[in-house]
Amino acid sequence: MTSHDWLDRSEYPFAPKWAELADGRVHYIDEGTGPPVLFVHGTPTWSFEYRHVIRATMSQCRCIAPDHLGFGLSDRPRGASYTPETHAARLRAFVDGLGLRQFALVVHDFGGPIGLPLALHGLVTRLVIINSWMWPFDDDKEMRNRARIVSGAFGRWMYRHLNASLQILMPSAYAQRSRLTKVIHRQYLEPFRNPDDRVLVLWPLAKALLGSAPFYRELYANVDKLRPIPTSIIWGLKDTAFRPHLLERWRTLLPDAAVLALDNAGHWPHEEAPSEVAEEIAEFLVAHE
Repeated sequence: MTSHDWLDRSEYPFAPKWAELADGRVHYIDEGTGPPVLFVHGTPTWSFEYRHVIRATMSQCRCIAPDHLGFGLSDRPRGASYTPETHAARLRAFVDGLGLRQFALVVHDFGGPIGLPLALHGLVTRLVIINSWMWPFDDDKEMRNRARIVSGAFGRWMYRHLNASLQILMPSAYAQRSRLTKVIHRQYLEPFRNPDDRVLVLWPLAKALLGSAPFYRELYANVDKLRPIPTSIIWGLKDTAFRPHLLERWRTLLPDAAVLALDNAGHWPHEEAPSEVAEEIAEFLVAHE
């Protein structure tokens, strides 16, 4: 078993659990009792990003938070695929393996396209969306142009040699970079110290911003299936990666959703405004029980 001596147990005091999937072993935490809530992270992070919310909700909910294959404490097999489509399929296998049939879902970043298929298939009772999306960027020139840069050869080089996802994009997407302390940043940097791992696991998702458009198009075609689900949208307005026009699209698609828009947060509002976000999610989950 790989040593994780860098892991800050004071910040992440949860007991590790493991699920054996077809492609490899996935780490997850399963804390608390009550109605189940599944937390689905994005890139380049792992379940660590949900620690504040889990602490706030575990007294009333069963909080389940896996690390996608290749991320966090999960295995990183060289022969596996790391596209959002395959992550989504593995997440469904994980959910089925735990015997989860009806649960609340919290998604962030790539956790949206990875986790939302579960909602489209009728498994989700309540939904929280944090700075995420589920559509192709065909009509979004800004997102399309930025995606072309990171998905090409230069982007691949930046991911390998500059650790661009963690050292450049992550700090720049905070409203205040000082909130990404060295102690916390380390918890995200350590899993990807190896340049080869960044190209194997992180860069495929950058490439998938455009490359997985057919997958997003299929999700988007079924967005009406989300409308009956009680939904809360939480958005850091200072996000330089997913700008506020993506939030406006969600408002149009899900007009009945509750919206918490935060001026003091960027791409990770649950890291930058942890108390406010955790309280909002905890109240939403309990109110819709």
